[in-house]
Amino acid sequence: MPDIEPDYIVPWHPGEWTVEEFFELPEDSGSRVELVDGSLLVSPAPASRHQEILQKLQFGLHDAVIPGTRLLPGVNVRLNSRRVLIPDLVIVTCPDDVVYFSAADVLLAVEVESPSTKMQDRVLKRALYAEANIRYYLLVSTVGPVEATLFELSEGEYREIARSDGGKLTLTRPVATTVDLGV
Repeated sequence: MPDIEPDYIVPWHPGEWTVEEFFELPEDSGSRVELVDGSLLVSPAPASRHQEILQKLQFGLHDAVIPGTRLLPGVNVRLNSRRVLIPDLVIVTCPDDVVYFSAADVLLAVEVESPSTKMQDRVLKRALYAEANIRYYLLVSTVGPVEATLFELSEGEYREIARSDGGKLTLTRPVATTVDLGV
């Protein structure tokens, strides 16, 4: 087996990580590092297909974003005192330049699945975003044809309110737009 030098090595740490310690980690690791209940989740940098789909979403949502909100890729979202996730894309209601946004600032969280993050995005993050009361969650599957599903929080659970058709995603909320996700 060849020696492979990892892009990022998590420093040794006794016990659980705190949010303060999490924010002391280097930003330019080449990996996505998130905090869930004192443990770090480390994912490799996304592949080109993931990034291309993310770019299409950004372009498609950009002009639809309503005044008083901002569309941002890959920012820290603090869900509570022990959880920090980094959605692929968010629409936030906070105008400030901050190190992290609170969950209350997030109108929409977007996750574009990668093979290595599929279960995290479909199950773990969906549950954590719902628990943090993030109103909308957009999940984009890249396994096979691109398929996007928009969920709205209702009584503590996400309910599907829109699904892409033939690679096109038409939204009426939280913004009104149609995004062509065809790759």
